[in-house]
Amino acid sequence: MAFGFLADRRRERLRSKPFDAAWLKIIENNLPVFRRLSAADRAELLGHVQVFIAEKQFEGCDGLELTDEMRVTIAAQACLLLLHRETDYYPDLTAILVYPTSYTEEGVRHIGGGIFEEGPEHRLGHTARGLGALVLAWDAASHGARDPSDGHNVVLHEFAHQLDFEDRTADGTPVLDTHAQYLAWARVMSAEFNALRAAEAHGYESVLNGYGATNPIEFFAVATEAFFERPRELKQKHPALYAELQRFFRQDPVEFSSEASVHFP
Repeated sequence: MAFGFLADRRRERLRSKPFDAAWLKIIENNLPVFRRLSAADRAELLGHVQVFIAEKQFEGCDGLELTDEMRVTIAAQACLLLLHRETDYYPDLTAILVYPTSYTEEGVRHIGGGIFEEGPEHRLGHTARGLGALVLAWDAASHGARDPSDGHNVVLHEFAHQLDFEDRTADGTPVLDTHAQYLAWARVMSAEFNALRAAEAHGYESVLNGYGATNPIEFFAVATEAFFERPRELKQKHPALYAELQRFFRQDPVEFSSEASVHFP
């Protein structure tokens, strides 16, 4: 993945700047996962945060007055997905729109068992290919950061969509390195998606949120949430899926998960 020379130089300068002490305190207070990362990963994450905040425009909505806490907390979660990989920092994304809490939009809502309902929908986040923006509810984004093992993280979910869009399509497949990886990804993701749809249809519980049965796009986002939030359970119950996500993200969240002491029968 090649980026512009001037952009690379500017980003390197941003990553090498001393990290603001107040921002660091925000990350340490709001993201328990940060302290579980290795020293190298913490340093890499902080560098990414500096680039992300410099390049993306944050806007408060519905009367919300944005603060550094909001920007830094959201940026740190988004940048967790970028560790260990060449990145163009979500190139299709220009703006992050932040509401104080859930907001309402017309849409199609999955209510389980293959049933969908059209009408007003309360949302915690949203993005779409070509939109150039990503919408988040601050209370959900804050909760997702503070509770890193409940299986739900709206920031990880929506930024996984942005990774999906980097090949100019929305199909649940991010940019991979080789043809062989695309073949393996398609095989595993198709099987796991169909298994989740079957589980939803029969009312079976899964480590994967049932919303992932909506389509392959949502499946990748839901799987990303589970990979970072409940890695031990995902690895035990869906080893092939975990292996594909580990190969793509080049991370093993089991190593830093707060889920470490939980036993799954």
